[in-house]
Amino acid sequence: MDQKTQIRSVEHVKHDKYHRLIAYCANLPDEPCAVVHPCDSASLTGAVRAAEVGLIQPILVGPRARIEAAARDARLDISRMELIDTPHSQASVEMGARLAREGRVSMLMKGSVYTNELLSEVVSRDAGLRTDRRISHCFVMDVPLLDRALIITDGGVNIFPTLAEKVDIVQNAIFLAHALGNPQPKVAILSATESVNPKIQSTLDAAALCKMADRGQITGALLDGPLALDNAVNLAAAQIKQIQSPVAGWADILVAPHLEAANMLAKSLSYLAEAEAAGIVLGARVPIVLTSRGDSLETRLASAAIAVLLANHQARRAQRKGQR
Repeated sequence: MDQKTQIRSVEHVKHDKYHRLIAYCANLPDEPCAVVHPCDSASLTGAVRAAEVGLIQPILVGPRARIEAAARDARLDISRMELIDTPHSQASVEMGARLAREGRVSMLMKGSVYTNELLSEVVSRDAGLRTDRRISHCFVMDVPLLDRALIITDGGVNIFPTLAEKVDIVQNAIFLAHALGNPQPKVAILSATESVNPKIQSTLDAAALCKMADRGQITGALLDGPLALDNAVNLAAAQIKQIQSPVAGWADILVAPHLEAANMLAKSLSYLAEAEAAGIVLGARVPIVLTSRGDSLETRLASAAIAVLLANHQARRAQRKGQR
């Protein structure tokens, strides 16, 4: 295959995984969603388009005048959408959390509000959205050259997670993979090397996490680590290093040592490999769509679709527990 043919082949399948995901979720019941402070064109457009394709029933929460101005700028019709007028961003995040706590919405979507302002309210004791699990962030990557979606965590919440925090980060990512239809995802715990080295803390954490999975302290997936990035995602690289593992070369989830590594890995794929990176926060009572200002409309729709799947998955689990 010559280079031009190869490029055309890649373009043909570019972001096909997102397209299939959005189409599938559009056939599910649309989920009530609090869109927190959508006061710019990008975040408001994402919410409106997600409603138009049948993903969400948006409740716009923020200063009415600013939201209506953003709608006029983007030529969006929001006349039929519920709008809760709030004076400022802090009031918007408090109202969004209240709607989730009262069960009026099954998901939150970040608008033009700072991430730390929204998440600080979510994890506050007064908000009532905390669970027994730590919240964490996942990128769901649509990489054109991969035949599967790739989950990268944690690139948005926990800066330098401890081993105990990594347990929740891993379990949240596994829960996400299950919601996406993968009943036994392969989880690679990343480091700079595939050998346990007492001088590299991430290799010790990886070994401990894998043993915890062996003991049933982490469930629902196959774990292996430490693994370097090459042998986590490339089978030939794993074979050259003679790594015998059901995960090496086939990883569905990449667990980075810390936020900087996960964030740079995801953005490297976005800007150097033409990937798209949907963002979601898990571990609270409702999923939280966490998009970046530079995200494309397609990425915003994919993030909303993932939250819809998570909300449906959580509802089914709660129903099964109630029937026992």
